[in-house]
Amino acid sequence: MSRSAERDRYVDFLRAWAIVLVVLGHWVITALVRSSDGEITAPELLATLPWTQWLTLGFQIMPLFFLAGGHAAGGSWKRARPAGGTAAGWVGGRALRLLLPAGAYSVLVLCSVGICSAVGVDSGTLALVGWAMAMQFWFLPVYLVLSASTPALHFLHRRWGLRVPVAMAVVALAADVFVVTAHTPYVGLLDYVLVWGVAYQLGFCWQDGLLTGRRPLAQVMAGCGAVAFGALIAFGPFPVSLILVTGQDPSNTNPPSAAMLAWVVAQTGVCLVAAPAVRRLLARERVWRVVGPVGGASMTLYLWHMLPVLVVAAAFYLTGLAPEPALGSAAWWALRVPWLLVLGTVLAGVVVALRPLERGLTLLHERTRPSAAPDRAWLLWPGLAVSVLALTRFAVRGFAPGGRFPVLPALGLLVGTALVMATGWRSRVIPDPKDPKYPEDSKDSKDSKDSKDSLEEAA
Repeated sequence: MSRSAERDRYVDFLRAWAIVLVVLGHWVITALVRSSDGEITAPELLATLPWTQWLTLGFQIMPLFFLAGGHAAGGSWKRARPAGGTAAGWVGGRALRLLLPAGAYSVLVLCSVGICSAVGVDSGTLALVGWAMAMQFWFLPVYLVLSASTPALHFLHRRWGLRVPVAMAVVALAADVFVVTAHTPYVGLLDYVLVWGVAYQLGFCWQDGLLTGRRPLAQVMAGCGAVAFGALIAFGPFPVSLILVTGQDPSNTNPPSAAMLAWVVAQTGVCLVAAPAVRRLLARERVWRVVGPVGGASMTLYLWHMLPVLVVAAAFYLTGLAPEPALGSAAWWALRVPWLLVLGTVLAGVVVALRPLERGLTLLHERTRPSAAPDRAWLLWPGLAVSVLALTRFAVRGFAPGGRFPVLPALGLLVGTALVMATGWRSRVIPDPKDPKYPEDSKDSKDSKDSKDSLEEAA
């Protein structure tokens, strides 16, 4: 059976659905205002109009992304182990599927920052743009840490099953108590891995049938998670917003809170309840022809979705062509429809324009993907550590903190990615298994097929 035939369409759908909602959510809450002197500002909609924080309940779908990621990673690691794969080989291949597109994106953005800084672009404007282009990076270091931990996490899963995410949830709750009561933000860093790790670990359980074999479990998870979330925002200290709002303390996302953990459980339950009906729908080829390409481009959509905002801002707001009704008025909300359509059209053009780059990254992945047991495995772990630190810095401070070029994070990402690539560098590209001169039953043929999986499978 081919690799594509083995893939679970519902898992791919969840990944695509999560990305689409993240993109739409960021676009909906992005508000641009042109002052009398022509300067463009971006007021924070969730803070300016507090009622809009309820909208985040529909757009905060990242728990499903981690759930789908755990499902895919668990299946991939289970296949790799009997074939002689090592942790270093598997982790290196998965890490490159994130680091290569993220690195290419970062290089292009950083080059633009450098050029703009050299020609004297206002530092405040540059800092705002640099933040907008890095706002989605919070996901990358968290996911890289979970991917790198997959062999260990999956070992725990095989031994203790559902008790592992339960234990992680208990520790996450304890850490959140310290964050809320003792105001210890560094303890809260654990919750980035623990809360999102619960969703990731539940993906292992789902993949092994531990969640679907017990019929009422999905309904119980959905109901109890929703009730717990409601209680925590109604009677607890947590806000309703599932997206960071400036000045809001505590936050549900920085770090992920007990309320976010409840949301993870609720969304997982709803996902499992909806699975049979959605799978029947996805079995229709007409539907899959729409969903499939979106899933295949999910990493590109995620990384590049704020670029259209800058393009439209320059084309319509700097020139004064865009109508500017009062923020939050009926006319402003009505203009969200053409706003989304224009941004979607621009993003579609960006995706098409980036296809040569994606093909190049696929070839580079084939050449640098570690073997099952890489000789230079010791390079992988420091490379991952440096990459995670650099991506975290970009996520927190943007690509142009204070309007300046971020030298250390840029070098860190470059060095970290280079070390991971060096783990599996080969002097030749693996031949195409479709070539009739290339034996299909060889080990390299199987490796080449795996390397041609779309980059988004790692996400």
